[in-house]
Amino acid sequence: MPNDVRWFAPLPQPILEALELHQVTHEFHYEVRYREEFEHYCEWYQATAERNRQELQKMQGDFNVFGWFCRKR
Repeated sequence: MPNDVRWFAPLPQPILEALELHQVTHEFHYEVRYREEFEHYCEWYQATAERNRQELQKMQGDFNVFGWFCRKR
């Protein structure tokens, strides 16, 4: 039982500083990784949107075969 008291004692200051430094470092690396992934997503999204625009332009120039079958008489 006498050893249980030591767990309630405040941590020494260098240990607290090390833990705070570790937490800040972890948050920094998380933020860097998040921003890189977001940048890659934005690049992918722009490329996909450009391909879709090009496909739409191409489709608008195609002959509408389906319209022949759906035409009302």
